[in-house]
Amino acid sequence: MLKSLLAPAAFLYKMGVTLRHRLFDWGILKSEKFDIPIICIGNITVGGTGKTPMAEMLIAYMSQMHRVALLSRGYGRRTRGYLEVQCDSHYRDVGDEPLQIKLKFPDTLVVVCEKRADAIRRIRAEHPEVDLIIMDDGFQHRYVEPKINVVMIDATRPVQHDRMLPAGTLRDLPEELHRAHYFIVTKCPEHMAPIDRRILRKVLIQVAYQRVYFTRFESFMPQPLYTEEADPEPLAHGREVIALSGIGNPGPFVRSLRERYRVVEEMTLDDHHIYRVRDMHALQALLAKHPGAVIVTTEKDAVKMTNRAKVPDEVRRALYYQPINISFIEDSATDFLQKLEQDVRGN
Repeated sequence: MLKSLLAPAAFLYKMGVTLRHRLFDWGILKSEKFDIPIICIGNITVGGTGKTPMAEMLIAYMSQMHRVALLSRGYGRRTRGYLEVQCDSHYRDVGDEPLQIKLKFPDTLVVVCEKRADAIRRIRAEHPEVDLIIMDDGFQHRYVEPKINVVMIDATRPVQHDRMLPAGTLRDLPEELHRAHYFIVTKCPEHMAPIDRRILRKVLIQVAYQRVYFTRFESFMPQPLYTEEADPEPLAHGREVIALSGIGNPGPFVRSLRERYRVVEEMTLDDHHIYRVRDMHALQALLAKHPGAVIVTTEKDAVKMTNRAKVPDEVRRALYYQPINISFIEDSATDFLQKLEQDVRGN
């Protein structure tokens, strides 16, 4: 019933997106090419598809051969214009994901700017040593024409069965997937049936050179955010935990915790949630309700709670984050990364 009510709005949204693409296709709106290789990591749906773990994987690998810069819009920040992210930046000034990446790769130039073309020109002028730009979430942007488009696809929300916003989660047209060079299908089951892989390949591949890789998120032992205040022993299997998340699709995060621990509470917030005093009070109340439990959150949420003065003592002692990365389940990550590097160097 709700979807039928949302259908007119979804139709109007689709018409608007279609018109915008046609304006680029007709040359009325201009896409700009640059004399530096640009890898764009994007998707066509709302919610978490793993763009940030993919950006981290590419930075880690490409930094061995290149001077890499990461360019992001800095979603949800309270500032505007061009900003270079520092390790001591506030997440509300630069965005939670760019700050997360900067903290992991402090030697990498991380820039936020809503006008990507302007940012690239400034990077070229002020950082001539940079010879590769990784652009986060720019597949729909189109004012910049990247050399390589890497598109993330959520296996739990197949595009062929999805609908446009607000009736579904599509924010762009599936027909635009012809512009992708690589598809990274995330959140796949560990033992994905060959028939399911064939179906997805048939749906996604529209041009002969396109490649599809199937992956899942691999989660690791939760780490204390405040190491000097936490119990030095690793979290024991079966420990009571409070799952805290403010991400686009928290389901896989909570399921991974349930595989190892006893999740006694879930505190699920909106994507890019801004943590306030009332959230700290809510966490204090949950810890009082479950003595001996710890809080496990995501890496993206953890970077928002690094200000010691704003996190109560009992929350600091109980606060852990769960690192994740992307694990390839069919072809190897090395195969993908080496082919990507060949494309970066090729014409």
